[in-house]
Amino acid sequence: MLSVTPTLISQKVITCILPKGRAMKVAKALTEERGLTAVDIHYARGNGRLTPLRYRGIGETSEKEVLTVAVPTEQADEVFEYIYELAEINRPHGGLMYMHGLLAATPYTLPELPEEEV
Repeated sequence: MLSVTPTLISQKVITCILPKGRAMKVAKALTEERGLTAVDIHYARGNGRLTPLRYRGIGETSEKEVLTVAVPTEQADEVFEYIYELAEINRPHGGLMYMHGLLAATPYTLPELPEEEV
């Protein structure tokens, strides 16, 4: 039996918690302009410490988008800064982001497919 060991590459994960409506623009830019394929968006609810919703009453929250992307370690700082500017994290109530190391990752390449018509 032939055993193939996958090539592991050093990567970091960048996670962004963004206001509703911002993550898709960032994800599209990361795939089209940076060629990154390990990009994911999921959704959450919550409120920040200094937002008006916090003082309106119990249970009131706003929708958030959580964007995660795996990036080769040598590009991680550059991509982090790129996302910071593109997602407008630097503005009030712009969200937050953080980065951490990944234990192991294998490269993944998407197949060439024709663009979908909208």
